[in-house]
Amino acid sequence: MISKADSLHAISVFAQLPSATLEDIARVAVPRAYETGQTIIFEGDPCTAAYFVARGHARVARVSAGGREQVLARLGPGQSFNTVPLFQEDGVNRATVRAVDEVRLYAIAKKDLIALLRTNPKLGLALLRDFADRLDHLTDLVEDLSLRTVRGRLARFLLEQAETGAVSPRLTQAEIAARLGTVREMIGRTLGDLADDNLIRMDRDRIVLLDRQGLEHEVHG
Repeated sequence: MISKADSLHAISVFAQLPSATLEDIARVAVPRAYETGQTIIFEGDPCTAAYFVARGHARVARVSAGGREQVLARLGPGQSFNTVPLFQEDGVNRATVRAVDEVRLYAIAKKDLIALLRTNPKLGLALLRDFADRLDHLTDLVEDLSLRTVRGRLARFLLEQAETGAVSPRLTQAEIAARLGTVREMIGRTLGDLADDNLIRMDRDRIVLLDRQGLEHEVHG
């Protein structure tokens, strides 16, 4: 059976830490399980813990007062969330996180993580690197939303998501819209325009990429 310390070693933020530090983390890390669709944390609730995904996928999103959703990230094994507000006085969860499929993760309470950081400087450096990666991701997201049209954002999304030339049928137009900061109707119209321009083909539930170079031009045009 894999030990808790070995499982934690597979999480990117902990991957380079010495064994002694992993053992310290293992003593306070609490395993938790969530079913598909279950909410892990709610936006606006007090931040009480940081979370580290061992298995499965989670969806991080914020919702406007009008009910419009913006997906900030889709996390998989080895990734973490809710680490930033732990360092803010009276910090709150900055987004709602839901399980996309069956999720297994480790939760570390705020007081325990702060205590670990006081005695494990390498853990502090690892978290700082993680924060830097998050800042890069959010900077790219802001650039997409402010500087690219929906057509350009959709072209980039299709290129990033395509596997063997096609986008998974599991991605609905509503899900794509939530990730790109728009509405389902706009995604439907834009997909139709891309198909009319022979850049993609709608094949039942799949989106088949016909012209990658043309889609790249849409991203940078």
